[in-house]
Order: sequence, then C-alpha cells, then structure tokens
Amino acid sequence: MEVVNTVGRRKAAVARVFVKPGKGQITINHKSLDEYFSLEILRYEVKQPMLVTETEGQFDVTINLDGGGIKGQAEAARMGIARALCEVNAEYRSVLKKNGFLTRDSREVERKKPGQPGARRKFQFSKR
Repeated sequence: MEVVNTVGRRKAAVARVFVKPGKGQITINHKSLDEYFSLEILRYEVKQPMLVTETEGQFDVTINLDGGGIKGQAEAARMGIARALCEVNAEYRSVLKKNGFLTRDSREVERKKPGQPGARRKFQFSKR
C-alpha cells in the first residue's frame, strides 16, 4: 500500500491527510498530536475513526491543518482520516458512515449584515 491522500473540511478549517502503513504515529503540522492539541477531548476526536475501525497502531498519519479554530480543525482531521481509511479498506465505510465521520458538517457562520451589530441582532429600539 502506498500513501493515501484525502481532504477533510469543517467550518473554515481544511485538513490534508496522508495515511501510510506504520506504527500509529499522528503528526500535525510537524508536531505530535499531544503537542498540537492540548485538550484530551480533541485528541480523542482525531483518533475516533481509528478507534471505531480498530486500526489504531497500524497506520502513520500526517496532517496539514489550515484555517479555523481548534475544534473545527479537530473535526476536519477526523473527517480526513475517516475518508483515508475508506480508501485503504472499503469494509470500514459502513462503520464510519454509521458513526457520521464521512458526512461533511456544512454549518457555517452567517455573515454580519449592514446596519446591524451582528448577523441577526438589531440595535436596541428607542421610541423617543
């Protein structure tokens, strides 16, 4: 098996994921997973596709993350890893799809409108 290249997106975050056979090392922007994501919940979120498919420790994952915040980046990485695992073995697709890792979460921030302080918020009404 060669290197499998996929893309995961969430909000403004884009993750380019490269998966190859190895010892289970995850590298994000030339840093280790623990170094890049300090919160345990975000580290767990990135590892979820491998935990569900029971492939933890079988693949080395290299991720280039760009844009967005830490939560969006973690979810983008999760989607990219899930897509890569589908390309590695088609049998994983049903498990990953059932857990919702292959579905792009399309929710984006609504733009601010002119004459208002936010997207929907209006300035306080004053009768006099």
